[in-house]
Amino acid sequence: MRQAGTPADVAPSEAPTPDGARVTGPALDAHYRFLLWLVPAVERFPRSQKFLLGDRIQRTALDVLECLLEATYTRQRGHHLTRANLGIEKLRVLIRLAHDLRAGWAAV
Repeated sequence: MRQAGTPADVAPSEAPTPDGARVTGPALDAHYRFLLWLVPAVERFPRSQKFLLGDRIQRTALDVLECLLEATYTRQRGHHLTRANLGIEKLRVLIRLAHDLRAGWAAV
């Protein structure tokens, strides 16, 4: 069993830096924690949807993470944040679809 505070349990902004500076922002931290929840959740999808809907959800969530990282380390953040926002909207629809389909899976 891992102890709390091991690298897998630490969000990117909480990782220590030599000078103690903050590495990332709250949006990136929140999305990172969301991914920690999302990946195991997708693994529980039925086989018929895991490779179609589940893969699309994971890919979109990772794209959002990349956009947030790019926005963190560039001066021209607007474009990256717009892409991240669009990705989050896509995730909302995809996750709602997965939830609605799950009701159908339970009835089978």
